[in-house]
Amino acid sequence: MKKETSIPTLLHTSTESLPADSEQGCKSPSCFFCTMNESYPSLRKAKIIQCFKEMPFRDDHELVLALSSLWNIAMAHPNDSEFPSLGVFECMDKLIRRAVNDKKWLLRDQNIYIPYYAAHVIGSYTMNKVQFVEKAIKSGVVSPLMELLRGKITWVEQRVAVRALGHIASHDKTFEEFAVHESEIIELAMKIASTCLDDIYDKFISEKESNRLKYHCDLLTRGLGVLEIENGKAEEWASQLQCWSLYLLNCFACRERSLDLICSREFLRKLCKMMDGLTNPTSPAGIGLIRTLCKTKTGRQSLSDSQEVIEALGNISRSSDDWQEMAIDCLLLLLKDPETRYKVIDITVIFLGDLVELGSNGGRRELGETITQTLLQDYHKVKYGNLRLKSKNVERALEEIWDLKVDRKKREKLMSEEEIRERKLLVAKMKKEGNLHFWSGDTEKAVMKYTEALDLCPLKMRKERIVLHSNRGQCHLLLKTPELAISDTTRALSLSSAARPHSKSLWRRSQAYDMKGLAKESLMDCLLFVKGRVKSENLKRARIPYYAARMINKQMDATRIFAPSRSRMSNKQEDNVQESSDPNEADQIKGLHCEPSIVEEPLAEKRRRRKLQWSGRSKKGKGYNQKLWIKEIRQRTKGVDNQSQHYCMGDWL
Repeated sequence: MKKETSIPTLLHTSTESLPADSEQGCKSPSCFFCTMNESYPSLRKAKIIQCFKEMPFRDDHELVLALSSLWNIAMAHPNDSEFPSLGVFECMDKLIRRAVNDKKWLLRDQNIYIPYYAAHVIGSYTMNKVQFVEKAIKSGVVSPLMELLRGKITWVEQRVAVRALGHIASHDKTFEEFAVHESEIIELAMKIASTCLDDIYDKFISEKESNRLKYHCDLLTRGLGVLEIENGKAEEWASQLQCWSLYLLNCFACRERSLDLICSREFLRKLCKMMDGLTNPTSPAGIGLIRTLCKTKTGRQSLSDSQEVIEALGNISRSSDDWQEMAIDCLLLLLKDPETRYKVIDITVIFLGDLVELGSNGGRRELGETITQTLLQDYHKVKYGNLRLKSKNVERALEEIWDLKVDRKKREKLMSEEEIRERKLLVAKMKKEGNLHFWSGDTEKAVMKYTEALDLCPLKMRKERIVLHSNRGQCHLLLKTPELAISDTTRALSLSSAARPHSKSLWRRSQAYDMKGLAKESLMDCLLFVKGRVKSENLKRARIPYYAARMINKQMDATRIFAPSRSRMSNKQEDNVQESSDPNEADQIKGLHCEPSIVEEPLAEKRRRRKLQWSGRSKKGKGYNQKLWIKEIRQRTKGVDNQSQHYCMGDWL
C-alpha cells in the first residue's frame, strides 16, 4: 500500500500571519506555526498532539490564525492522515462546543471566526476517507455540528455544518452511528432548504452595508470589503447551503430512510422550485433528490400525487437544461411503475410526446426510442383491447405517437421512389404556400399548410421536418399559443443534432417560455442560441443580437437566486405603501416593477396589420410593394446587424 505523504512544513514567509515577535523567536511551546516547522518527525508528532490538546483552552488572538492555517491545510490535503490521527477532530469538537456555550469567549477578540473554520476542517477531512469519518464520530463531532445546524450562531456556520454532516452521512459504514439524530436532521435540513434563501436575503442582502456583521463580510470577501463581491458571494453561499441541505436529505432518501418525512406534500411542493442550479451548476439541486425518490416505491407514490412536481419535471425535460436527462429519467420511472403510470400519464404524455424522436443525449443513444417504448408499452391494450384511459386527449396523443413511430414507418417502407419524389415536391409546394400565407398575415392558414406538409413529409426528410415544425412554432407564437409553440420547436430540436441544435427553434422556444413566465427555461434556450451564433460566425465578427441580449438580461434578473425573496419584499413594501400612502404613489411604485415581455409581438402585430392593409390595397388595384415594406422594416431596425433584421422580419429557412 502506498504510504501517504505528510503535509509539508509551513514556513513563515508572511509576517502578516505571525505574531509580532515571531522574528525574534516564538516562546510558546504549543505554537502551531512553530510546530509545523519542526523537522524531526517524532518531535513534530508530539508537538502536534500537545498543540491540539491545548488549543481549545487558549485565549489569545493567535488562535484564529492557527485555525485559518489549519483550514487551508485541510482544504488542500483532505486525504492526509497526519492531523486526523493526532487528535484534530477532538480539538475541533471542543472548540465548537466552547463557541456555542461561552458567548463571552466567542465575542472576544476574533474568536467569532473559530466555529466557522473548525466546522470546515471537519467537513474537509470527512469528505473522502471512511477511516477519518469513524474517528470523527468517535470524537463526538456530530453533536456540536448539530448545534450549528440548529442555528445557534448564524447561517454562515450553519452552511459549513451542513457540508460536514453531508460528508459524514455519505459513508455507508458509519451511517448507522450517524443516524442516531435522523429525525431531527431530516426536519432541520428540510427547513433550511425551504427557508434559507429568504433568511439570508432578510438577514444579510437586504441590510445596509453598515448594518451587516463585519465577520460575515470578511469571510465572504476575504477582507476585500467590496459590496458587489459580498452580494455575489452571499448568493453563491446561499445556493450551496440549499444544495448541501438537499444532499444531506438525499443521503437518507437513497437508503429509504424517513421517506414519510421527506415526501410530505408541502415539502414536495417547495422542492419543485429548488431546481435552478444556475448559481451552483455542478449540483443537481432538487431534481437530484427527486430522482432518488423516484427510485423508491414510497417516493413514486408521493410524487405522482403532486401535479406541480410532474409539470416542473416536464418543463425541464423539454428545455436545454443540463439536467434534462435526469428529468426524463424521473418521468420514465413514474411511467414504468404500474401503480403510478395512470396517475401521471395525462401530464407526462404532453411533454414526452414531443421527445419521441430525440437522438443521443448525455451519452445515451436513441433516448427517443426509450421514451416511445415507455409511452406505448400498453397502447396495444387501448388500440385492440378493452383498456380505456381517463382522458380522450391522452388516447389521441398516444395514437399520434403510434402512427408516427409504428404505422407511418411501415407505410413509408412500402413506398416507391417515384411516390417519395412526388411527396417531396408536394411538401415543398405546401411549405411555400404556408410561407405566403404567413407573409400575407393569415397565420392560421399558414399553420394549416405546415400541418398538411408535415403529414405528407417522409420521416427521412429530417431537415424539411425541422423547418416545418419550427415555422409552425413561429406561427403559434404570433397566435399567442406558447404551449403549441414549445411543442413544435421541441420537436424541431429533437430532430436536429445535439451538437448543432436548430438555432431558430431555440430562439422561438425561448420566446414561448418567456410568454409562459418560465424564466430559467427561456434563459437556457437563449444562451444556447447565442452560443450557436458565436460558433457559426468568425469570432472577430461575432455579435450578440440585441433582442437576445435583452432576453438574457431579463431572464438573468428573473432567475437570480434571491429574485423571489426580492419580489416578496417588494410586494410587502407595496402593501405597506397602499395602506399608508395615497393611491397615486402606490401606482408609481408598482409601475417600477413591471417588465415588458421580450417577445417581439409589437413588431409582429404591426407587420400583420400592415400586411392586411396592403392586401386590401391590392384588391383595389393599388398593388403590393414588398420591397417598400422590407425597406421600412430595415429603417426601423437601423443599427442592427443584418442577421438580426432577418429574425425580426420572420426570416424562414
